[in-house]
Amino acid sequence: METISIKLDENIARDIDEAMKKHRYTTKTEFIREAIRKQLSDLDKEDLKKYVASLRGFSKRKTTDEDLHRIREKLADEYEKRFK
Repeated sequence: METISIKLDENIARDIDEAMKKHRYTTKTEFIREAIRKQLSDLDKEDLKKYVASLRGFSKRKTTDEDLHRIREKLADEYEKRFK
């Protein structure tokens, strides 16, 4: 595991302490790790949304309702695998 040192504004540090108590985190490290994991997950979701949005209008062929249903099911499976 890599050690990273950061400096925080006193107000942010105080907010972290309050959130830790409220949400029962035992250490600042645990709190910050989870915050970083959440941010990385949110960024992945944002990238995926942009990718899906870029596909809009990509296909010039006719799409049936059955095709759309299959595509939605496939995307739902991919979302579930990726983001659990």
